[in-house]
Amino acid sequence: MNKSELISAIAAEAGLSKSDSKKALDAFINSVTTSLKKGEKVALVGFGTFSVTERAARTGINPSTKQKITIPAKKVAKFKAGSELSI
Repeated sequence: MNKSELISAIAAEAGLSKSDSKKALDAFINSVTTSLKKGEKVALVGFGTFSVTERAARTGINPSTKQKITIPAKKVAKFKAGSELSI
């Protein structure tokens, strides 16, 4: 499912127009992104938790030159599914 299909599904499920559904989805994404940039967790009970974790620096190999390179540490977003989100 891509973003436009998700917008259509939200519109059908909630009885909203597609433009209102797009605004709601964009607001949700912006709110989660803003919270993660601040280092906060976003917990949606029954769905899951978004958080930020630190990925340590590591050594990799440049595939074209076969030389070892150092991949710097960075922060990445992480999602842990809630117990009610079972397939």
